[in-house]
Order: sequence, then structure tokens, then C-alpha cells
Amino acid sequence: MGSTASGKNGTWRNWGGNVAARPARQVAPASVEELAAEVRRAAEDGLRVKAVGTGHSFTSIAATDGVLIRPHLLTGIRALDRDTMTVTVEAGTPLKRLNVALAREGLSLANMGDIMEQTVSGATSTGTHGTGRESGSIAAQIRGLELVTADGSVLTCSKTENPDVFAAARIGLGALGVVTAITFAVEPLFLLTAREEPMPLDRVLAEFDQLWAENEHFEFYWFPHTGSTITKRNNRSAGPERPLGRLAGWFEDEFLSNGVFQVAQWAGRAAPAGVPAIARISSRALSARTYTDIPYKVFTSPRRVRFVEMEYAVPRAALTGVLRELKAVVDRSGLRVSFPVEVRTAPADDITLSTASGRDSAYVAVHMFRGTPHRAYFSAAERVFTAHGGRPHWGKVHARDAEYLSRVYPRFAEFTAVRDRLDPERLFRNDYLRRVLGA
Repeated sequence: MGSTASGKNGTWRNWGGNVAARPARQVAPASVEELAAEVRRAAEDGLRVKAVGTGHSFTSIAATDGVLIRPHLLTGIRALDRDTMTVTVEAGTPLKRLNVALAREGLSLANMGDIMEQTVSGATSTGTHGTGRESGSIAAQIRGLELVTADGSVLTCSKTENPDVFAAARIGLGALGVVTAITFAVEPLFLLTAREEPMPLDRVLAEFDQLWAENEHFEFYWFPHTGSTITKRNNRSAGPERPLGRLAGWFEDEFLSNGVFQVAQWAGRAAPAGVPAIARISSRALSARTYTDIPYKVFTSPRRVRFVEMEYAVPRAALTGVLRELKAVVDRSGLRVSFPVEVRTAPADDITLSTASGRDSAYVAVHMFRGTPHRAYFSAAERVFTAHGGRPHWGKVHARDAEYLSRVYPRFAEFTAVRDRLDPERLFRNDYLRRVLGA
């Protein structure tokens, strides 16, 4: 996945290509002090402030016509503490760089999402997650935060220091300030054995509780217009390390999953009537495989085919019903869906606006190839998700507002109270935050 890019006339666009903004100015501070000065300057000039990482959100969460802060000069590890098993990194550090650096030190995060192109602050601020029976999102692994608040001061928080801010700011949506550093819990580097294999959807749904209980990390991809899935089970291993061979890994992860899949998407966009046949072929393209490697080489994969995405967290107990309803909607609607549906899980956590806040959750993500009409499909899927109290991923397409979100997040008012205290003049507001948080 590529990073964000500025087009002509200072236009900023996200990775998915569905969001654009023209900020009054873009700045790239090289220190926390410079960033704080830019925040104060923006306030003096009457401009709003937003920070953006690599632009992998599909919502306008980072869009602004004010000052856009680019944190790419705020990168690297500040401190590595083996006594507390924590690492403190600058906010603009890409997850890929962090993962590689930790592996060199014989360390790793416990869990991660399926790509690692995002910055640590962008990923955590929007609630990026992987899948896990006991291990939660990347934000759930945070042990401390530093952020510049609306008055230009630097605030630090943890479970013992400003704990109310810590509860909210781990997934802060950019509404509480600009994150400048994050302290993560780490652990000794370990091995994961990945087992990937096709499985009928009916079997996955019938055995879902068992598959979830028997595996540390379980996920699957369902191909609409078929009864087929690809499942993936990741579990810790004593070794030995048996990584994918270079040729086999390239063939499946690059040639099939990106190259051939890209061509299939082009064909489906040009001839929508052929999508069901393409889906049947795609669902049979990947075969079973097993390999053992270090975590980031198992959890993450290259994603080069560009798309737009909606993802909702529903109560884990509701998942099988949600999937059956979604399949029925696709089957009877005449929709042509060329991208697989991704399903993952996360345990309950204590982060105020985490999609897993206070409840064990399952995630259902729907995608459409960039440039393909997606509104009808996403709207139909959203009706299914919201009927089950679904919570939309903060960085992915959705149409919910503060009135709805305040009902599905029991601690919603707690977050807005922290926001009122830290940013009473709404320096960090934009149209997206106005919609999802209210005033």
C-alpha cells in the first residue's frame, strides 16, 4: 500500500482515493516543540488543525481546510525498556518500521492488523485491529501516550497519570489533540504457525464458536456469490521456523492475491454480469498452506489492489446471524460484489470509543474495488450491521452520526467530556468529527 499524496494545488487525497481536501497549509514539524508551535500558530490564525499519517482511512477523519500536520519527520524509537517490556516511539513511525526494529531486538507486539503501512498514531487513533481470541487491537497494547493539546501544551497520560485522558486518547479520533509519542507493551519475539485453507461457508458458520475457541487468532474471507471461504488460523509455535519459500510466497501473495486479483477486479468493473463467475474462480485460486514465521510476517500481507471499505463490529455472539443476513441480502438484491468479506474477532477492552469497548466483538468488513459503485452494497450491509447494534470502524466508510453512536457506546459521554475539557474551542474539529461526536 502506498502513502498519502498531495496533488496539484496542495490537494491531499487518501489512499483509497475517495477523500480529498485542500488545507490552507501543510506542515511537517521535526520535533514536539515545533509541532506545539504550529498548533499555537493555527489557533492564532483561526485555523482548524488535523494530523494525518499515510491516509489509509476511508472516512474524512483527517480532512481539513485548515492546517494539516504531516508527522513523517517524527519517527523512530525514543526508548526501549526491557525491565517494563515497553517501547516508546514517535507518532509518525510506520508500523512496518516499528515491527522490523522490534524484531531486530528480539521483541514483538502481541497482535497487529493485516497491513503495516500506517503510522502508529494513525493506526491507533482510528482503532486498527487484527483478530484475536484474547489479544486485542493495537490501541489495547498502549501503555502511555503523549499529545499536544489545543493550547499548545504537551500532556502525558497512562493508567496512573491522567487516566481519564488515557481511557479516551488511545483511540482519540484526532479529537483530543495531536499524538506525538506512544508507549507500547512488547514481549519476547515468538513464532506463529499459520494454517490457511478453503472451507465451505456453512461449515465455518456452524463451527465458528469452536474455531474461535481453539485458535489464538482465527479469521476468514467469504466470497459473495459463492458458498466458499478461505480460513486462517494463527497459533504460537515452539518452532522450528518454516517460512514461506520466496517463490511460493511471491506466487500466492503477489501474483495471485494482488496481480491476478487486480485483473479480476478490472474485469468485474467492466462487466458486472460476470462478477459471480469471477468470484467462483477467485474462491478456488488459493490453496491450503501452512508456514511458521515471526509475527509481522504472519499477521500482515501486502495489499496493492485499491478499494473502499466499510467495517462494523457486532457482538461476537451475533456474528453467524449477521453473516447469514448479509448473504441473503446479496443473493436476493442483484448486487455484484467482487471483493471478499473479511471476518475477524477481538476481546472486550476498556478503551472509551474502541469498537470492542466493553464487549467481545466480531468484525465484518465489506469492500468494493476503487471506481466501482459501492453505495447500494454498503447501505444494505449497514442496515444489517446496525440492526445488531453494530459499531462502525472510525476509519472506514459509514453513515452513522452522534445520535446513533451515543446509543451503542455506553461511555460516549465520558469521551465527549474529556474532549470538552481538552478542546473547548474545537481546534481539532472537522466535518467528520462534527457528525460522529456532535458539536
